[in-house]
Amino acid sequence: VSTGLYSSLHWNMKMVPVPDQAFGNFFEGDCYIVLYASSNSMDIHYWIGNSSSQDEQGAAAILVTQLDEFLGGSPVQHREVQAAESSKFRSYFRNGLIYKKGGVESGFRHVESNVYNILRLLHIKGRKHVTATEVEVSWSSFNSGDVFLLDMGKVIVQWNGPQSNRSEKLKAVLLAQDIRDRERGGRAQIGVVEGGDEEDSPELMKIMRAVLGQRSGKLKEAEPDDTPDYHQQTANIKLYNVSDESGKLVVQEVAMQPLTQDLLHSTDCYIVDQGGSSVLVWKGKEASVEERRSALGRAVGFIKAKNYASSTNVEVMAEGGESAMFKHLFISWTEKGQTKGLGNVYTTGKIAKVEQVKFDVMELHARPELAAQQRMVDDASGQIWRIEDLELRELHPSSFGQFYGGDCYLVLYTYKRANKLQYILYMWQGRHATQDEITSCAYQAVAMDNKYSGVPVQVRVVMGKEPRHFLAIFKGKLIIFEGGTGRAGVTNPSPGARLFQVRGTHEMNTRATEVPARSSSLNTNDVFLLKTDHTIYLWYGKGCSGDEREMAKAVADVLSRQDKQVVMEGQEPAEFWVALGGKAPYACDKRLQKEETPHSPRLFECSNQTGRFRMTEVEDLTQEDLDQDDVMLLDTWEEIFLWIGRSANEYETKEACNSALEYLRTHPAGRDPDTPIISVKQGYEPLTFTGWFNAWDPHKWSVSRAGIPYQPSPLEGKLDALIEIKVN
Repeated sequence: VSTGLYSSLHWNMKMVPVPDQAFGNFFEGDCYIVLYASSNSMDIHYWIGNSSSQDEQGAAAILVTQLDEFLGGSPVQHREVQAAESSKFRSYFRNGLIYKKGGVESGFRHVESNVYNILRLLHIKGRKHVTATEVEVSWSSFNSGDVFLLDMGKVIVQWNGPQSNRSEKLKAVLLAQDIRDRERGGRAQIGVVEGGDEEDSPELMKIMRAVLGQRSGKLKEAEPDDTPDYHQQTANIKLYNVSDESGKLVVQEVAMQPLTQDLLHSTDCYIVDQGGSSVLVWKGKEASVEERRSALGRAVGFIKAKNYASSTNVEVMAEGGESAMFKHLFISWTEKGQTKGLGNVYTTGKIAKVEQVKFDVMELHARPELAAQQRMVDDASGQIWRIEDLELRELHPSSFGQFYGGDCYLVLYTYKRANKLQYILYMWQGRHATQDEITSCAYQAVAMDNKYSGVPVQVRVVMGKEPRHFLAIFKGKLIIFEGGTGRAGVTNPSPGARLFQVRGTHEMNTRATEVPARSSSLNTNDVFLLKTDHTIYLWYGKGCSGDEREMAKAVADVLSRQDKQVVMEGQEPAEFWVALGGKAPYACDKRLQKEETPHSPRLFECSNQTGRFRMTEVEDLTQEDLDQDDVMLLDTWEEIFLWIGRSANEYETKEACNSALEYLRTHPAGRDPDTPIISVKQGYEPLTFTGWFNAWDPHKWSVSRAGIPYQPSPLEGKLDALIEIKVN
């Protein structure tokens, strides 16, 4: 997780940074603290391994409280238990979580790069968020419904159960590739065996039998998946007041659903109980120091007093920093003292306090002035290469930050830790780059890794999914061109007018993304740059902030030295619409003009691929999260959208409609059962739907774009592309 910082609790109950290569690996005998920072919020998670000691669990809770105070009390705190993690926590680890046996006392060593003396069997579970648990290396661990990875260091064999589904197989492939690239420096081979057709992979089966022996007897039946998160909201919601007016802390029931915001008073702390599925703690700004410090501990005590499962999810948040799920529990929610624009949630002074706990904050904050305090270079020193004719060609600094969708790039970022050089190697893949270029990019990354003795942390970056630290490297001047190439001597076809959507409030989180140059691409919530032959228009949507306008000006100066003309939404000159091919409807719903809507949109995946119908929430919604095999439910509060993927089956579509009605009926905030439910088919999304997504690409699922075949999702074709390993 590029914006996260991870620390594990060792025997002396201190936090120790986890090596970058080990992100996503969790030892069952330990506790971990995970920090995640986005552009306008921060989350602290403490993870409890099933075999960790009570002392470690208690120390984790204390350290989380201290860290929260260091950061000004604004972060949302989460308690996570192994195998019952929240969807938000799992979303940080896109390729999955790996549970490893043992802990510090067993003398383990964290993951090291380029180490091949390994033999383990990983049991893969989950479709959207994958977990991999180390199990006994034996045929007795296998079953017919799941996917297993037999990891032998230089060779990784993926065995797909006969009843496993396509999505599970694809996710397992991504996890295997992540292990290969991050832990083995790209030097391991991956092969796939279909459990129902083992005879089609004789060489791979020979490898498996050499390790596991000959299988005797039938495979075990498939294991049921976890129950869906969706059922949480059907429980009775209760609000409790936590007070110490009498000199000792007292927890008292205040109200049952539906809840109203006026029940919360700034002088107190409150617990919201979702029937045991989760416990949410709200800390008022004027609550006593003791009440605030004990909030997390009281929540854990509350769980024990109620005899709830020890894996019950806990969230602790401060007044003004409420999570989307918390706000959704109330009939209505109004932001108190909300200012126009996103503003600065954390002051530099408060963030700088992290230094007291000796964290490497490079990936957490991605701010050069703070990185310098940790002795990380703050001038983006390093080099950038483009793949040309399958070889590396170094770029001139004048073109740093300009990435073309038809190219692949390597970005080497250099910084110091304890006076020792460290490296991050980013592999950026353009959406329209050829397969040969993508392959060459990976090959050159391995060569560069060898050059620096395996020290670089390798990060694969897909166009449009750039992590926060990658954005920070270019100091607000990152421009992503949809197609074409930056190669010298190559003339890109003139596209005429070009339109760029600019998002970001400061130089550490800003990027400009090219979108189709037509009116329908505009969004009232953002700033757009329209580049024509003679001028650049800076179009300011009614919902954009002053910070966003300033960043757009800086990007416009990089894009061209042409004259700049500011255009306010609703006051566009005729030439502006002519350049876009004429005026047309675009995402201009008044709700989009708010910097932070009272209720953030929530996205759910609706699927029966595991054998029964489930609704699972997806964090940080993007267009990439829309799975063509499923139905997705987007809740924007005033409407419910059902997005129907092309490959979704009839049962999913029918059940999704029924579940949307049930979702409204059982919503703890007492939602209007007549809230509009809108069905949207893939490829035919209206502007009222696409406006909730950043840089929506209307051609994503089209056959071609101006004659150029559209590149499929990175997931598509992964299984087919893997080459069976041959045994010499």
